[in-house]
Amino acid sequence: MIGRIAGRIDWRGPDHVLIDVRGVGYIVHCSERTLAALPGVGGMAALYTDLLVREDLLQLFGFPTLVEKEWHRLLMSVQGVGAKASLAILGALGPEGVSRAITLGDWHSVTAAKGIGAKTAQRVVNELKDKAPSIMAMGTMQTAAPPEAGAEDAVIETTPPTLPPVAPPSPGAQAEALSALTNLGYAPGEAAGAVAQAAGADGQADTTALIRAALRLLAPKG
Repeated sequence: MIGRIAGRIDWRGPDHVLIDVRGVGYIVHCSERTLAALPGVGGMAALYTDLLVREDLLQLFGFPTLVEKEWHRLLMSVQGVGAKASLAILGALGPEGVSRAITLGDWHSVTAAKGIGAKTAQRVVNELKDKAPSIMAMGTMQTAAPPEAGAEDAVIETTPPTLPPVAPPSPGAQAEALSALTNLGYAPGEAAGAVAQAAGADGQADTTALIRAALRLLAPKG
C-alpha cells in the first residue's frame, strides 16, 4: 500500500497531478479543493494516499491530511458512493464541512457535491452519523508537508500511516470536544455547557464520548 507520496509536480490535469518521485511519475487523483491548494508545475508537494485496486485498474487518490483520507474511506463504504463521488463531496464541503453535515443530519449540504442526489446524500448521513464523532475527535491532523525543492528525501511511503488513536480520558478531552462542537456552529456558551454537563455525568469520558453525549444534550427537544 502506498500511504504517502512526496515529490515534484510535473503535470496538472483537471482531476489529478503527476508527481515525480526520484524519476518515477505517479498520477494522483484529488478533489477540486485539494488541487486548488497545490502548487503549480515544478512545485513540491506531498499527499497522503489511498490506493484503489480493481481487476483492471490501479488508482491513487491524494489528501492533504489523514482526517480527509479517513473521510474518503468512510464515504466509499456507503452504497452508491465511489471514489469519484467521495472526491466530489470532499471537494464541495471539505473535511470539516463533511463532519458538520453528517453530525447535524444536514443531507441537503451533501447534495451540493456534483452528481450527488438526495437519496445518496441521505444514505451518507444515515450510515455515517455514528462514526462522525470519532473522526471529529482526531482534531486537526498534521498535513503531509512537502520536501523542499531539490531535497533528496522525496519518497513514497509504502507502509500506510496509521491514524492515531483517540486520546485517553484527560482534561484536554473537554477542550477538544468543545472545539469540535464550535466548529459545527454551536455557540461557545451552549457548547461549553453541554460538554461540562457530559463530563460531569461521566468523569472518565474521552473526547469521542463527550462529543456524542454533548450532541444528545444539544439536540432539539420535542
